Amino acid sequence: MITAKIAISIDKETLKRLDHLVKNRVFPSRSKAMQEAIEDKLNRLQHTRLAEECAKLDPADEQALAEEGMSFELEQRPEY
Repeated sequence: MITAKIAISIDKETLKRLDHLVKNRVFPSRSKAMQEAIEDKLNRLQHTRLAEECAKLDPADEQALAEEGMSFELEQRPEY
């Protein structure tokens, strides 16, 4: 994995908590802890966005489309 260095500002209490986790070997370093935290947050945001988009779908329309697709597949299936 190619990485890039960045600089961040973080409040002292959060840094203290982070250092406690590193000291107790929950994370091997501050950098690794931040990488995992950012990746986790990005994944949650992506999942939330997908859920929001799915919530916009009309269940009745989705059911009708599913049934339409199934009847098309049944019509196309060869007789044995």
